[in-house]
Amino acid sequence: MKNIGLSLSVAILTVACSQGDDAQATGSTSEEVQTLTDISPVDRKPFDVTEIADFDEPWAMTFLPDGRILVSEKAGKLQLVDAKGQKTEISGVPEVDYGGQGGFGDIVLAPDFATSNMVYLSWVEAGDEDTRGAVVGRAKLVLAGQKPALKNLKTIWTQNPKVSGRGHFSHRIAFSPDGEYLFIGSGERQKFDPAQDMTANLGKIIRIYPDGTIPKDNPFVDQEGALPEIWSLGHRNILGLAFDKEGRLWNQEMGPKAGDELNLVQRGANYGYPIVSEGDHYDGKKIPNHDTRPEFKAPKTFWVPTIAPSGLIFYSGELFPAWQGSAFIGGLASKALIRVSFEGDSAKEADRFLMGARIREVEQGPDGAIYVLEDGEGGRLLKLTPTG
Repeated sequence: MKNIGLSLSVAILTVACSQGDDAQATGSTSEEVQTLTDISPVDRKPFDVTEIADFDEPWAMTFLPDGRILVSEKAGKLQLVDAKGQKTEISGVPEVDYGGQGGFGDIVLAPDFATSNMVYLSWVEAGDEDTRGAVVGRAKLVLAGQKPALKNLKTIWTQNPKVSGRGHFSHRIAFSPDGEYLFIGSGERQKFDPAQDMTANLGKIIRIYPDGTIPKDNPFVDQEGALPEIWSLGHRNILGLAFDKEGRLWNQEMGPKAGDELNLVQRGANYGYPIVSEGDHYDGKKIPNHDTRPEFKAPKTFWVPTIAPSGLIFYSGELFPAWQGSAFIGGLASKALIRVSFEGDSAKEADRFLMGARIREVEQGPDGAIYVLEDGEGGRLLKLTPTG
């Protein structure tokens, strides 16, 4: 592992959007250059950065009870990483439809992992006639012996319908604090209108039981024609789901051309996309803002210009006591780690730490340190601890 000196002085940052998650909504590569000027200057170094390991397009991570880390790689590998950065590949990962924004996605432990050894994972699978969609499954993680493996993988949820294109799968997953429910972020697949279509689960946040069955108290269970797993609608590209200390669910999602959002997710709420947004379409077409349509839930904070958010946690550790209760979001286009502070259910950006690379994922470790994954080939796993 290497300790890295990180300069956190902030000036104007120019970012060229490419065919990552911050690419334009048509799914093609955007050559547009955006200048990020509305950022929070940080002229001190609040943390030291230690490099633990590097990966091939890492996408998500989660911690085992013993402190080891599971890291997913987009092309279809799952790595087990120890404290020294030693990696062991885990077998039994499902075949993924890799390309664009698709591939292997999230990985989380079951709430009863200590006794069940179950993990939940998301990935993209191919459909008929050049279509594809995200799926969520669960499997038993077997760590005994020399060859760790996933066993008895079972799919419990699928995006419906499968459509063409390789963008906006989202497929972030999170358990409720009581472990009773599994929430899934399902992107609108760059198709816009499905986010408002109750016969499709695209552009929605999903609520199911851990076995994939549907809770009878979901908000649209009794609505004719509506898919019963829908919890909220009107979303675009959900790349972060997390619960705060009060047990409230939040999501962050990429806007179209800017207008990235942080939302307090409420039962049955409609967040308005593509009818309203704080950003505009990449072809220049204007989208009305949320304040023009009060029937839609507005974000608690949003970003113009874009930060291209990815990953979301609420910090509760002891290493950074001043940050307890803050949210942390990884920034792709902004190449930053963003701290968001709260007063009630109001939110605002408090700090922006430039990291020098696209940040794909952020997690809190059992030691109270903050861990981030850089995006892309050679993306590093970094551990952040207080300076000094």
